[in-house]
Amino acid sequence: MGRNTRKRRTPLATKAIAASAALALGGGGLVWANFYASAHEENRWSNNTRSAGAQIATISCPDVGLKLRKVPKQARYGVARELANLDKQITDAYTRLASTRQAQAGDPAFVQNAILGPLKSKRVAAIDRININIQRVGGTAPRGLEQLASCKGVPAEQPQPNDGNGDQNDGGQDNGQDNGQDQGQDNGQDNGQDNGNGQGQVGDNGNGAAGPVAADFVDITTVQPNTPPANGNGLKANGDTGSTGSFTTFCGVNENNNFNTDNLIVAPGVDNGARHTHDYVGNQGNNAFASDQDLDNAETSCQNQRDKSTYYWPVLRLQDGTEEFDQNELGGGAEGNLGRILKPETAEIKFVGNKQGDVVAMPKFLRIITGAANAFTGGDANANASWSCTGFEDRQLTDKYPICPEGSKVVRTANFQSCWDGQNIDSANHRAHVDFVEADGSCANGFQAIPQLQIRLVYDVPAPTFENGQVKTPFAVDGFPEELHKPITDHNDFINVMDEDLMDQVVDCINSGQDCQ
Repeated sequence: MGRNTRKRRTPLATKAIAASAALALGGGGLVWANFYASAHEENRWSNNTRSAGAQIATISCPDVGLKLRKVPKQARYGVARELANLDKQITDAYTRLASTRQAQAGDPAFVQNAILGPLKSKRVAAIDRININIQRVGGTAPRGLEQLASCKGVPAEQPQPNDGNGDQNDGGQDNGQDNGQDQGQDNGQDNGQDNGNGQGQVGDNGNGAAGPVAADFVDITTVQPNTPPANGNGLKANGDTGSTGSFTTFCGVNENNNFNTDNLIVAPGVDNGARHTHDYVGNQGNNAFASDQDLDNAETSCQNQRDKSTYYWPVLRLQDGTEEFDQNELGGGAEGNLGRILKPETAEIKFVGNKQGDVVAMPKFLRIITGAANAFTGGDANANASWSCTGFEDRQLTDKYPICPEGSKVVRTANFQSCWDGQNIDSANHRAHVDFVEADGSCANGFQAIPQLQIRLVYDVPAPTFENGQVKTPFAVDGFPEELHKPITDHNDFINVMDEDLMDQVVDCINSGQDCQ
């Protein structure tokens, strides 16, 4: 698959990183990826007690960025660089975790002394630099950030013996309480990977990547309906009262192969700030170094050329051994995002109203992130994943991928925050300036209702198969390697670059009850 993103990395450096990552992310069968902790269980790591020699599947660190609610604008680029550095430190530690399994087996203190301890020291230094960036421009750094420096090793759950494929068809309705613990087979081998010390060691399902695992999938036909019926195009309407209109924009499915691993919202000015590959539709100039003016002057894939907004999301991949263009690059195969990139068959982008009343115009260059790329290890407070199948969209999954029946297709839906503080186009943690509506449709804290962006992506992807407790050729969303490609980490990003006249048209259509495009 081609791409139209610039080449920014030297081949030699890339090859060196890819070589180390191959070991960390499946080479030699060294990855312990069979980790089933629930993404919805509160304090899910604190209740896991294991012997000193227990397997550690991944690393969980507090999210420093969420604590930064007030950062002076002059300090935001420096702070963003340090937050990206904190993310990279976690990935580097995870890489070392996955490539030192023999040493861990021989030394119960290895993980703490050789991985988590040094990681804490690096995080302390990065947090110090965040504080300095804020104070240098006269700001006040939040208290207690240094308390977020410590990370934890997350233990792998031990499979129960002789239970085959377990509960992948349990409908996902148990709120994760069984955590998939009955997946796999014991037999001292754990799916054929044995470290020679009597401990079961699970590899990479033959996919070369750490996750997903069988317990991450569920047969959608076994799931009970859990959402109100969708409207005709599969998107959930906000109700029959208030502002009932809609505006649909048609921006294609990334026919231009516009991919990169940047994140202009979270990590402006940082190359590979996302550390996974994004699909982009709409604005064609979105990269880490784009200014608002650059976005305003860029081309757009939207049919309405006045919509230069950027809509982007992590790509979905089929882990079938395909070597994509980013096989050996950062953000791609070098960081565990392997397999064939799947473009959506359709990408429906729609703005709807508020069931309490009228909406107001979004400001130009408003930035919104929905969902969280670190929702598995960092907590699910901002998780907003929604997976389903065509014909079954009254059944939405957050922490499972759907197995769709023949003739049905995989659906990813993102319903964005639709309350705005009335002042800011962004905030230091990229969350505080927008919020979700209350259950009755009202906006809390004096926020104003804005058009709600809804994105629905439909994929024609083969259903995975299962063999001896392992999933074969699964599909998975791109993400940070330490997140193990869990479905709950799905997320979506938006920057409003509509011209003001078009945004006014969007608002008029919604408030007057019209369906426009």
